[in-house]
Amino acid sequence: MSKNFLTRGHSRALTRHHKIAAAGVAALGAAAIGLSAVPSDASTATTAKAAAPATAKVAYSTAQITDVKASVTDQLAGASVKAEQIAAKKQAAAEAAAQQKAAAAAAQAKAEKARQAKEAASRAAERAEVKKAAAKTTYSNNLDGWIRESLDILKKHGIPGSYEGIHRNIMRESSGNPKAINLWDINAQNGIPSKGLLQVIPPTFEAYHVEGTSKNIYDPVANITAACNYAADKYGTMDNVDSAY
Repeated sequence: MSKNFLTRGHSRALTRHHKIAAAGVAALGAAAIGLSAVPSDASTATTAKAAAPATAKVAYSTAQITDVKASVTDQLAGASVKAEQIAAKKQAAAEAAAQQKAAAAAAQAKAEKARQAKEAASRAAERAEVKKAAAKTTYSNNLDGWIRESLDILKKHGIPGSYEGIHRNIMRESSGNPKAINLWDINAQNGIPSKGLLQVIPPTFEAYHVEGTSKNIYDPVANITAACNYAADKYGTMDNVDSAY
């Protein structure tokens, strides 16, 4: 092999290595230039980034978290209880109002009932007065009317007597004259003459006077009633009297 060939070959081999080396040097130079061109902030950030501590490991657990759920449940339960309390207060207030309304209605009804009863009693009293007045006016102002009125009074006081017995004795004693007076018998001689329809002396009239009748011995009804009261006490009834008594 010729020297030139070797020389060319070696030269060619060196040249290739030199190119590779030159390329490496050029790359290193470019890197150096790039680093020198980066601002100081970038350098600091790069340094800080490089110096950051490693992230701590997260601890995981399979246990169920109960505190949060219990808290929510407690809140819901508390809200439910509060709502129930509010509803109960509303219901109690409504019931109290209803009771007050019912009590007021009952009191009003009671007052109305008392008022109606009072009015009814007043009307009854008025009717009784009217009836009483009417009853009085039904008695005629004559012997028949006097006897009938006296009989009603006697009946009210439980004193016996009949129309026939009274009428018969009146006709014998005074012939139906309410102003009749006896001025000749023993009573007259003693200063206490017999007077009226049934010829009653004043002491007897006063002793047997019936309440509700006149105090006047000459009043027909008062005279008849007092005489019948006396006859009932002495003889059982005026019906048993057939002569002077």
